[in-house]
Amino acid sequence: MNYKDLIPELDTAKLPLHVGIIMDGNGRWAAQRRRPRIYGHRAGAKSIRQIVELGVELQLKYLTFYAFSTENWNRPEDEVRELLKMLKEQLLKEIPELNKQNIRVGFIGSDIKLDPQYLRDIHKLAAMTEKNTGMYVNIAFNYGGRLEIVEGIRKLVQDAKQKEYLIENLTPESFSSYLYTAGQPDPDLIIRTSGEKRLSNFLLWQSAYSEIYITKTLWPDFGKTEMLKALLDYQDRNRRFGGV
Repeated sequence: MNYKDLIPELDTAKLPLHVGIIMDGNGRWAAQRRRPRIYGHRAGAKSIRQIVELGVELQLKYLTFYAFSTENWNRPEDEVRELLKMLKEQLLKEIPELNKQNIRVGFIGSDIKLDPQYLRDIHKLAAMTEKNTGMYVNIAFNYGGRLEIVEGIRKLVQDAKQKEYLIENLTPESFSSYLYTAGQPDPDLIIRTSGEKRLSNFLLWQSAYSEIYITKTLWPDFGKTEMLKALLDYQDRNRRFGGV
């Protein structure tokens, strides 16, 4: 099926403002082909490009890709090294097209364990898109939902040393300004590929009322058609946010 056959079925008034994607299944995809895990990760990078292209076509506002979690440091050293290298290479490669499509890229995650020079390099690359005003693409990199909340609390406590009223007047909304996603809307839809049914420490605070879509499709096989199926499923949901 050509993905364009599904577009007429979309109700543009019911598209999510923010979509988060847990990209799972690269390793299994590679294993099925008797190839090393990094082969699957490189194939998965092509899926990211397809979803970003579709996001531009549909005029989505925010996409967040779960690229590297704080738990991923527990993977084999060579795999981690290749993942870090691939991320920087792919971003550098895509900068011209990102700017052409008016896409802004940002990183959300912790600086812990990352080489300072590497951090400077990837943030410098992301800064090349900072003047763009179209779709915002978050790369959740060295990201963990629990660590995000802990680091947010640390920032709040530090600020409260000078402004005690911050604690007294604390609300869920004001605390959100201390998260990595400060100023961005919470995800309306979270997609997880590969059939696993868990959030895996992804956007824990922000996903309180997100709709969840699970597909057995492995991430390297998740293209525009699969993304449209997820969006069509979403637009049929009745979102009540705790109401009736």
